[in-house]
Amino acid sequence: MEISREADTLRALYQNWTDQMVENPDLTIANLRSMFDEWGQPALEPENVSYKSDHVGGVEAIWALPAGADTSRVIVYTHGGGFAVGSADSHRKMAGHLAKVLGVTSVILHYRRAPEHPFPAQIEDAVAAYKALLDKGFKARNILTAGDSAGGNLAAVIALMARDAQLDLAAQILIYPVTDYRGGTPSFTKYATGYGGLEAETVTWFMDHYLPDTATREDWRASPDKAASHAGLPPALVLLAECDVLHDEGVAYADQLSAAGNTVELLDYSGMIHGFFNHLGLVDATDDAHKAVAGFLQKTLS
Repeated sequence: MEISREADTLRALYQNWTDQMVENPDLTIANLRSMFDEWGQPALEPENVSYKSDHVGGVEAIWALPAGADTSRVIVYTHGGGFAVGSADSHRKMAGHLAKVLGVTSVILHYRRAPEHPFPAQIEDAVAAYKALLDKGFKARNILTAGDSAGGNLAAVIALMARDAQLDLAAQILIYPVTDYRGGTPSFTKYATGYGGLEAETVTWFMDHYLPDTATREDWRASPDKAASHAGLPPALVLLAECDVLHDEGVAYADQLSAAGNTVELLDYSGMIHGFFNHLGLVDATDDAHKAVAGFLQKTLS
């Protein structure tokens, strides 16, 4: 499958970042983070949404506060970026749009990043933030876990950990999540290069920084598909891009959730590439995907 004409617009946007990585292999992690944060700039700013910097459970965060939002409900958003780049600010607009369409608040976590802080620092930060929200009086049933790519991995892991702690979260939104660090799927090979910002070599680079101890790659908290059980989890929306190295592991994880008896909705966007959900206002498929997520959540939360 070739990428769509719309996705080609995004591929051109990402290609500059990929080219700079190839041409400058000695780029510092600070350079890479600065470049990645620029990705979010072209996306539309949500109207009537204010933002507030905060610390939640000791974790840096940004609150997205739509006018008139139900402040008893919150989306906890964990950003993508291979656990090494990306930030609360790079995903602020995306989380703001989701919060606005649902009429709830969102808190975007700026969790610690690799290589300075490898696995499981990111999970520890997410857990600390969830505990802090519960301590603030938020009910588990009013908390949604959501994230894209690496952040989708964290969102899935948090759903599993909450289940084990007998906390019933409202829903989990997994946007082209990393679920299996073994790789080797057909999509990992087919879309390894030339399909946008996430290439197979880039995934390996991220993995080597996040999981430098190869033994940890078998830990279910790194690869949530390895959890002993997937039963009893909150309703899940798994949103994928067809032309993405992570596509097939996302399909497999949705199948695991469904086979375990959970409510699962799988949205698979034909011809789209990794990262498309971030760019509301640039391509129609992104707008459609945001509406689909909103529809799922409105149905789930009603």
